[in-house]
Amino acid sequence: MNLVIVESPAKAKTINKYLGADYEVLASYGHVRDLPSKDGSVLPDDDFSMHWEADAKGAKRLSEIAEAAKRADRVILATDPDREGEAISWHVLEVLNKKKALKDTHVERVTFNAITKSAVLEAMANPRQLDMELVEAYLARRALDYLVGFTLSPVLWRKLPGARSAGRVQSVALRIVVDREMEIEKFKPQEYWSIEADLNADSPPFTARLVKHAGKRVQRLDIKDEATASAARAAIQAGDFTINSIEKKPVRRNPAPPFTTSTLQQEAARKLGFTAQRTMQAAQKLYEGVDETGGLITYMRTDGVSVSPEGLAQAREVIGKEYGPAYVPSEPRYYKVKAKNAQEAHEAIRPTNIARHPDSVRLDSDLQRLYELIWKRMVASQMEAARLDRTTVEIETSDGQTGLRATGQVVTFDGFLAVYEEGRDEKQKGAPESEGSDDGEDDARRLPALKEGARAKVDAIRTDQHFTEPPPRYSEATLVKKLEELGIGRPSTYASTLSTLRDREYVRVDKNRFYPEDKGRLVTAFLEQFFKKWVEYDFTAALETQLDEVSAGDLNWKVLLRNFWQDFHAATQAAGELRTTAILDALNESLGAHIFPDKGDGSDPRECPLCHQGQLSLKTSRFGAFIGCSRYPDCKYTRPVASPSAEDGSAESGDRELGIDPATGQPVQLKIGRFGPYVEITPPDGEKPKRSSLPKGWSPASLTLEQALRLLALPREVGVHPEDGKPITAGLGRYGPFVLHAGTYANVSDIEEVFEVGLNRAVALLAEKRAGRAGRGAAAAPLKDLGAHPETGDPIHVMAGRFGPYVKSGKINATLPKGTAPEDLTLEDALPLLAAKAGAAPKKKAPAKKAPTAKKTTPKKATAAKKATPKKAAKTTEA
Repeated sequence: MNLVIVESPAKAKTINKYLGADYEVLASYGHVRDLPSKDGSVLPDDDFSMHWEADAKGAKRLSEIAEAAKRADRVILATDPDREGEAISWHVLEVLNKKKALKDTHVERVTFNAITKSAVLEAMANPRQLDMELVEAYLARRALDYLVGFTLSPVLWRKLPGARSAGRVQSVALRIVVDREMEIEKFKPQEYWSIEADLNADSPPFTARLVKHAGKRVQRLDIKDEATASAARAAIQAGDFTINSIEKKPVRRNPAPPFTTSTLQQEAARKLGFTAQRTMQAAQKLYEGVDETGGLITYMRTDGVSVSPEGLAQAREVIGKEYGPAYVPSEPRYYKVKAKNAQEAHEAIRPTNIARHPDSVRLDSDLQRLYELIWKRMVASQMEAARLDRTTVEIETSDGQTGLRATGQVVTFDGFLAVYEEGRDEKQKGAPESEGSDDGEDDARRLPALKEGARAKVDAIRTDQHFTEPPPRYSEATLVKKLEELGIGRPSTYASTLSTLRDREYVRVDKNRFYPEDKGRLVTAFLEQFFKKWVEYDFTAALETQLDEVSAGDLNWKVLLRNFWQDFHAATQAAGELRTTAILDALNESLGAHIFPDKGDGSDPRECPLCHQGQLSLKTSRFGAFIGCSRYPDCKYTRPVASPSAEDGSAESGDRELGIDPATGQPVQLKIGRFGPYVEITPPDGEKPKRSSLPKGWSPASLTLEQALRLLALPREVGVHPEDGKPITAGLGRYGPFVLHAGTYANVSDIEEVFEVGLNRAVALLAEKRAGRAGRGAAAAPLKDLGAHPETGDPIHVMAGRFGPYVKSGKINATLPKGTAPEDLTLEDALPLLAAKAGAAPKKKAPAKKAPTAKKTTPKKATAAKKATPKKAAKTTEA
């Protein structure tokens, strides 16, 4: 019997159909072991020895695999054809050897780039041994990520409260986002004017732009004020224009290569609005297949753009049938990767059967859209180039002092454009264009038939004022592209890296753009001050190059680790010995322009706006950083770290009086505290002031007295419940707006509904909440959605429970370890907790039907399973 080991049950099911009765195919369900999330998992003083553990579920699967291996004549490791796949095979082999499950059993390694019958059978006929150089590259990466996370993160926790983690790639990606934001903040808009004229030369009208004024060439930003624009307008109005030249130039546009992991993530973000994580989840399902036909695409973690001869022949055949012989080039197209550190071991991402048109498959929405994108890109990559005629018309006055230019283009043969055109990223407004660029709007215009020497009459002139704009913030597509251009990290890890930045609340995403949060700015400033070398782009890219050298067998992985650890360990020790005041002083200096912006009136931007004597500076608390006065406790002024601006409140402190409450005659004030803006009124009898935080989306700058009074009037009584006569109230709480009745809270959609919700709506919301609580598995809304369980497919949610937060999947509930913040929990953290709970539950019930002796051993096993559960899962740092 032949035992085949793969990662996923879906892959196992499909391959089992191809191989027949002589083969047993088992799934490892991904990685079977990992470094425990605790100190000591990698020991630099013991030559970087690494201590691996399998969670309860993983240990059970490994035991099943080991039992099957003992019965097998041959063990075939058929995990994915990349570094992670090689690592899973190595882990499985290590465990089988430790369990003495192999003895004389022959072990082979096979890889296939697509889950199709032909690809699988060909792989089985050409086995190889484990690629230990690829395994060592995995070990080096895993050790580096662990050492950075578990050495640097504790320094952050102690010295910068509120910071959660740092990572080898994560922190550099964060720096890219922060650097762009600082670039935007420092940007000074530049005024410029554009001048266009509508002309005719005994022809239909056409538009030309000014390119020459007073005998000098005019670039996009050269006309800087209205006076110059008016002078140019007058020159055009007075000019007598003739068409000096007409240049027609044929242009060819070639298609983009088929997808790599990175370009798939970028294009899915542009065209489909997918996050990198959503793209990779859909691609994984397409690779594994959704029915008996097998995988729909080739392996989706690749840097290569090459296509097999069979794939090229298939594409050319499909193009000929679908679009005609004119669209098939004389020779197949071959592409090469331009990105740094590209690994071209695998094919590009393409359909396994290009003849399978997107219209012929029925898939879930995400899968259907992504498959269509991959199919179109692959087909287009092998099509004939698009052909265009680009025309440039030069029009000048007889004295040569004023010149206009009209440009346009016509597609004479659409070629690959009949199928697909690559998306484009947003460009900086006002940025100079390269000579000959075809990206301008002018080129998209069509020109009428014109003749050289013809006189051109001016029908209308337009002068428009513009201002240059800062570079755009990064989207998922442009950030992935930037990481790849810099050679930072691997495309297969970008999805998890970007998810980590969001989960740690270092960045937020608004309208598909990354904005750094203050927490992210502080972490980046801290790392740039005290770990500058390790967040430099060139250093991180050079480290990637060294890891690739390990993969190629050109560098010993432990030499790489020793060289890295020597300087990094010294830096962490030095930072750990710094006093918090010294760190805050350095951050005050580094972030000064952001948190203490120049007021423009020559005054000290750090002067306390309350006492006018103290100096503002960064301070820390267990809740994180904030701005406070140096005269504390005499002056208790505080505000959030975010820079005060005209948009967010008064330019200095944000504190102001909104007006007088007509009911009490007392002033209503807006204040900015360390936790954000709030409104306050002090009752006339001197009782404790009444306060209310501003709800999300309300700007302090535009807050009115009426809005403040509505907030201070909360909670308000909606009415009495028709069933028991008890009051229903509506209010604003820690977790947002709500309605409350007899201890039951039900969320409402937004703050405006709190002020307007009626009795019927409130009763309905409460009924829905109670109905959900009554049904098992359908309780309150989850605190966080972690995704689908890799084994069962059930959703995994973090829930708020009566006795604390817990993680839930199907019928299994597992309490979070003490000290674990619900918002920090990741899918990787949750799986061991659920596995331990699932493994413990049946063992406690079984002894009831067995002899008393069995009852004594069962609790010990359950306890052992619980001890294996990581207690510091929140410390795990993704690369």
